[in-house]
Amino acid sequence: MMHGRTLAASASLLALALAAGCSGSKKVEYLTAAVARSDLTVTVSATGTLNPVTLVNVGTQVSGTVQTLNVDYNSRVQQGAVLAQLDERTYLAAVHQSDANVASATASRDLAQANAQRAEGLFAKGYIAQQDLDTARQLARSSSAQRDLALAQLDRDRTNLGYTVIRSPVSGVVVSREVDVGQTVAASFQTPTLFKIAQDLAKMQIDSSFAEADVGRIRVDQPVHFTVDAFPDRVFNGAVRQVRLNPTTVQNVVTYDVVVGVDNPDQILLPGMTAYVNVILSEKKDVLTVPNAALRFRPPGVEPPAGGPPVAGAGFGPPQRPAAGAARPEGAAPLAGPGPGRRGGAPRAVYVLRDGVPVAVQVRLGGTDRRSTEVVEGELKAGDQVIVGVAGGAGGTAPGAPRVRMF
Repeated sequence: MMHGRTLAASASLLALALAAGCSGSKKVEYLTAAVARSDLTVTVSATGTLNPVTLVNVGTQVSGTVQTLNVDYNSRVQQGAVLAQLDERTYLAAVHQSDANVASATASRDLAQANAQRAEGLFAKGYIAQQDLDTARQLARSSSAQRDLALAQLDRDRTNLGYTVIRSPVSGVVVSREVDVGQTVAASFQTPTLFKIAQDLAKMQIDSSFAEADVGRIRVDQPVHFTVDAFPDRVFNGAVRQVRLNPTTVQNVVTYDVVVGVDNPDQILLPGMTAYVNVILSEKKDVLTVPNAALRFRPPGVEPPAGGPPVAGAGFGPPQRPAAGAARPEGAAPLAGPGPGRRGGAPRAVYVLRDGVPVAVQVRLGGTDRRSTEVVEGELKAGDQVIVGVAGGAGGTAPGAPRVRMF
């Protein structure tokens, strides 16, 4: 009985071994894509906010209660137009008081000047002393100064009375109204904002935040394409107007404000809209490109070339030159060695399907549009089939993906 069980167990193990051998010998089917010559646009992206080029905050220099409002949201105003009126009674009373002070100071000055003239005549006849003459002259000058002081106070009160009328400093559109009739505004250490006026909505700008890794490639006057959620099927154009040097750091992430100038003749772009910005760094015509998926793929069970790192897609050390007399594929650029004239970054590996077998090919890469990447050097030519995956999604690894060991 024991001998029969042993034979049955051996047969089961043999069947499992045969099954494992059959599954291991199953041919891998690769997904490929052709290397092609095409146009390539290299961009960097970020989000930003549309704002008027000039947004004026209209405030008040005096305190008071809002008596009338002449404009509302979206009102178009001309420079000097009356926007609002504050209660002027307190300031009008101050003007009347200053008028009375000026009249009193004028009367005092006239009397002092008349006394000084009489003192001059009496001193000439010897009826008064020099000290009395000097005192009369001093009183005349002092009364004249008091009148000038009263006039200055009157000018200040009249100016404050004029500030109770809130006028528009520019021509534009009211985009925000911060007060209502009956509300009291207090102008103390900080001027309260009553209105916000966009000077010209036909000229807008985008304030966008670009990461420090991208901002070094952005230059003034570079073209920009952007979209907004309000018009998802429409692409708008602009140009980089300024890269502001003031960085913003949030949770150790440094970004810079890149200002993009935008023409808005139809005024369909509104302040505050979110813009998805693409700054065009370069546009190349008819260059050799490889799909980005091929740069991330390594066939299962295939090790990188000797001396290289364990992950495909990283540099494999100094490139190897072809043997003397070896033919170079048509359309392929020579893989230059180290030196000041070398183009592209570190060597990268892509796998080409040749006679059903994946073969590693080293290349140097240029710019990318996130779908394809320019090949500036390497043994690739248009029409080569590079491997981008495995049929069924099994096998293959992306750069940095850990390999699982099966026991």
